[in-house]
Amino acid sequence: MRDNEMLEKEEIFSKVLRAGRRTYFFDVRSTKADDYYVTITESKKFTEEDGSFHFKKHKIYLYKEDFTSFKEILNEMTDYVLEQKGEEVISERHQKDFKRELADAKSFTNVEFDDF
Repeated sequence: MRDNEMLEKEEIFSKVLRAGRRTYFFDVRSTKADDYYVTITESKKFTEEDGSFHFKKHKIYLYKEDFTSFKEILNEMTDYVLEQKGEEVISERHQKDFKRELADAKSFTNVEFDDF
């Protein structure tokens, strides 16, 4: 067994956030010294043209001594994004099958030739 697998052997508490094609796993784990740390794993599903799929995973290890600073910066960053861009989700614009809706014709001003 690899050292990484040994470190993550003891799972204490877990939460899962499913968000479309992404799933986030939040896990409290125990070290060999019986101290706790947090892992955050992003798992994203990718579908191949033949219908098969695979997952890509990215993991962050977060230790107690970094919790306060991490929370402060995460809060600052999320507050900034919401203040600057609001809560509207626009990520679907980046999906392969996104179709831009044409503007409603009523939203245009009617201009007559005589107005010129």
